[in-house]
Amino acid sequence: MTDIFSWSQDAGGIVTVTMDDPAQSANTMTDRFVEQLPRLLDRLEAARDGIAGVIVTSAKETFFAGGDLGLMMRTTEDDRPAVRAMLDGVKAALRRLELLGRPVVAAINGAALGGGYEIALACHHRVALDSRAVKVGLPEVTLGLLPGGGGTTRAVRMFGLQVALERILLSGRQFGAAEALEQGLVDELATGREAMLAAARRWIAANPDARQPWDRPGYRLPGGTPSSPALWATLPTLPALLRKKAQGAPNEAAQSLLSAAVEGAQVDFDNAQVIESRYCADLICGQVSANIIQAMFFDLQAIKRGASRPAGYPPHTAGKVVVLGAGMMGAGIAYVSAKAGLDVVLKDVSVEAAARGKSYSERLLDKAVAAGRTTPEQRTAVLARITPTADIADARGADLVIEAVFEDPALKKRVIAEVLPHLAGDAVVASNTSTLPITDLAGSVRDPGGFIGLHFFSPVDRMQLLEIVVGEKTSDQTLAKAVDIARQIGKTPIVVNDSRGFFTSRVILEFVNEAIALVGDGVPAASVEQAATQAGYPVGALALVDELTLTLARTIREQTRAGYRASGVETPVHPGWAVLDRMVDEFGRRGRSSGAGFYEYQDGRKAGLWPGLRDAFGGRNTGIPLVDMRERMLFAEALDAVRCLDSGVLRSVADANVGSILGIGFPVWTGGVLQYVNQYEGGPAGFVARARELAGRYGERFTPPPSLVARAQAGELFR
Repeated sequence: MTDIFSWSQDAGGIVTVTMDDPAQSANTMTDRFVEQLPRLLDRLEAARDGIAGVIVTSAKETFFAGGDLGLMMRTTEDDRPAVRAMLDGVKAALRRLELLGRPVVAAINGAALGGGYEIALACHHRVALDSRAVKVGLPEVTLGLLPGGGGTTRAVRMFGLQVALERILLSGRQFGAAEALEQGLVDELATGREAMLAAARRWIAANPDARQPWDRPGYRLPGGTPSSPALWATLPTLPALLRKKAQGAPNEAAQSLLSAAVEGAQVDFDNAQVIESRYCADLICGQVSANIIQAMFFDLQAIKRGASRPAGYPPHTAGKVVVLGAGMMGAGIAYVSAKAGLDVVLKDVSVEAAARGKSYSERLLDKAVAAGRTTPEQRTAVLARITPTADIADARGADLVIEAVFEDPALKKRVIAEVLPHLAGDAVVASNTSTLPITDLAGSVRDPGGFIGLHFFSPVDRMQLLEIVVGEKTSDQTLAKAVDIARQIGKTPIVVNDSRGFFTSRVILEFVNEAIALVGDGVPAASVEQAATQAGYPVGALALVDELTLTLARTIREQTRAGYRASGVETPVHPGWAVLDRMVDEFGRRGRSSGAGFYEYQDGRKAGLWPGLRDAFGGRNTGIPLVDMRERMLFAEALDAVRCLDSGVLRSVADANVGSILGIGFPVWTGGVLQYVNQYEGGPAGFVARARELAGRYGERFTPPPSLVARAQAGELFR
């Protein structure tokens, strides 16, 4: 029939349409799909009298992967009419499918996300495989978009406005098979492909007059329309909740999704689809969605596929890991390792200390069992893989060791040296340090080629990123093993070269230093925090430095200065340092763990900013524009990321963008720390001009590096 859609008809008149794009590993909404979908409907409508029903399925491992993100990335503001016409065309074809006059069943054999679930929603019934491979949902909002193939309109009419928005659309959740059935996103589960197709045929036979709920006489929107008294108490709160969640940061997708859903619920189905297309086209052609798609899809997928892994080495799977240190980081590393199937030896100075580290896994697993995310049997199996010990001999035969003790070079070298005699000959030896040079720590091992940095982020069980740090003598084989280990334990690996602070720790300190400098400039601390959250950071900078502790920030600073001084380099004094020193030395405020930092704390909880900040640092300067405050923080990180790229600390732009978002909370809407430069108004040239403006107002630290000036003059982007 076409090269994407194949057609088979059985003796009972049921047509099975199988999607199988020969040009792609997954079916997506490409130009060819958009062109061929109406031709499929032409044939179905022409053959309607001889058809009993239709099954829509896929020959791929996935059902349908969604929109063509590459195509979306290439759109500009001028493409809005064409994009809107494309969306309207897809919707028109899917509307013809649900109005065919014959029962239509989606047989979902794999992931049906975004456009894939929109196709399923246009069917009258949905049968899915009872498989871990099945994920359904409308996650477009997480990419700065909204469901534009009819998904917004149909979800609202199927589930009701409030349920659709809160549970499906604004959350962007992806539902596994069992939860999708429970929540009504699919109607049946089947074990095996043949059973799935058989279930589809049974439903067609039992429902010859199938129609969508919204096409039946007397249909009413579940839960009521926006003007219904039932929604008066809750619907008006959603805009405020969105603003609160975004904390003033750009949030176009969620706001547009809310508008499209509410406006569409007040009109007929066809006009609701038109409204949906308009909002979706605006997002597709905007800069924010392009930023997010580049970082959180293309860059992230490249990293997950092993873009930074040296070629020519066989796949590696670790079997037994020794974690040295059972504190918060060590306990978290032990948990994710055991959960991934590794045997874990959790070593500390006493069995009691090691057992306390294991109890962290017990608490996490207890919560997972209570929430139904795991079973008691799985909990028992994971815990059985963790052996708490004080005896280094228990490390015997391990092929991986991860040191996770205090940031003291001498201590780290000592505990690493103790474990080496007990390891397998080709073991990977790693340090979880966040700032100390890997090349120096490698001096504690006989073979520095087998030594590498594995910098985890806290809390380890929730933070997706793993920063792999390559020392001067780390071998490519060890790096390849480290990338494989990261993927084995479910982490996203970025690879950076050795330096003090590497990439993430170094750059995030520029963020907090700039916020602290604003306090020193006399800006009210509340305004500093507001500027950070309005820029899109997940928490205020002063709250973040309290979590890190002011003393740790100062220790890292002094270690870094001493290291550079030893090599003959004197680091410039940052204006934020004096504020930090006064907070610690003069006022005794060391951070949350000590109960006093930039914030006050009661029973470990924030109780407001410290009132003494106003007397200590002024706190009355309202002359610095909010945009300058926001951009001082953003530019401080972006400029240092450029310097990291110049010096070879960063190996790729993708590592910079993904690492900054997943590791240190750089605002997602920017697409990452280097994409922020690309997307700035005027591109890199506009960024350079603004950096020079900030340098003139606030200090030479904002002077753009020569490499960035040259890039701007050449009209080149970071790619």
